[in-house]
Amino acid sequence: MWGEIDPPVRPQPSLLLESENRSEASEEPAAPPWRYEQNRAPCTDPQEAPREESAAESSCVAAMIEAVAMSGSPVKSQQVGEAELTVGERKQELREQYRSRPLVFLERYHTHLQPEHLPAFVHVCADPRAQHYSGVVQSRASGCINRTRVRNQRYAALRALQKEGRYFSEEQMRMREPLLYEQYIGQYLTDEEVLERSQEAMSEGAQEGPGGATAGLAHLLLNSYQERLIQNRLQEEQEREDAAQEEEEEDDDEEGEDDAEVRGQRKEWEPTAEEKVLLREEFISQMHQRFLDGKDEDFNYSEVDNNPDYDNLDLVNRDAEDKYFDEEEDDVEEEEEMTS
Repeated sequence: MWGEIDPPVRPQPSLLLESENRSEASEEPAAPPWRYEQNRAPCTDPQEAPREESAAESSCVAAMIEAVAMSGSPVKSQQVGEAELTVGERKQELREQYRSRPLVFLERYHTHLQPEHLPAFVHVCADPRAQHYSGVVQSRASGCINRTRVRNQRYAALRALQKEGRYFSEEQMRMREPLLYEQYIGQYLTDEEVLERSQEAMSEGAQEGPGGATAGLAHLLLNSYQERLIQNRLQEEQEREDAAQEEEEEDDDEEGEDDAEVRGQRKEWEPTAEEKVLLREEFISQMHQRFLDGKDEDFNYSEVDNNPDYDNLDLVNRDAEDKYFDEEEDDVEEEEEMTS
């Protein structure tokens, strides 16, 4: 009929819902990606209301709270004479700090955190502060791993050099650290032992390669030259140590006669045979430690550090076990011989 108005067409609910969803999806900004492998959930705004934690996140937070609570770090200012917080109270205080201000928590306790704790801050990872301190945690952990790996590689190289027998021979160690050798071994050697040491050094050089009388003479001259170098270096190091001791004595003006008498007795001390063995072992132990610490100036550590050839620690450990059991068998045989 003319003049009759058609009723308005109402959109179907399903179409309206799809349209709204598309609109919201287009307006929602993309969430920044979490920079670490332990991604559990997308980042959200730091000011967003607390969300429910998943089981994995809850476990991560609990481990983090446990680590910080047991670190001994102060978690709350206390008055003088106030009772110390119990472990349970420390955990409760830390949990409240984390829930209320996670970024402050990360900044304050990041030195006690490990990379596996970082997912606890995934909801604030868009903040530059969270990214900075999370990077610090990761770098520190990576540095510890690298130092341990280098240490293990140097230990493997040490075992290989021990087996080769040259680098850690007594004469070579004496050349590298003449003063240390003199303090632990050299000053207690008899004339016969000094002569025997010289003959052993010459025989080692002769075994490196035959060459007749000419080669023997050349090796004798080389030994004499090296001995002069050792003595010169020993004198220089001794003079430096004496100067340092004099400075210490000048600082201590109240030194009595008893202290001087003790020093005099110490210089006159003569170790027994068993004590000489212990001194020699201590010298060797210190030389091994210097090698592991990277203090052998003439050694090229770049050939060892980060060298995959020294990553086979199973072989090193097996060699150590074999040596241990060999020594144990020798001890048993010696006991049987003594009892028979």
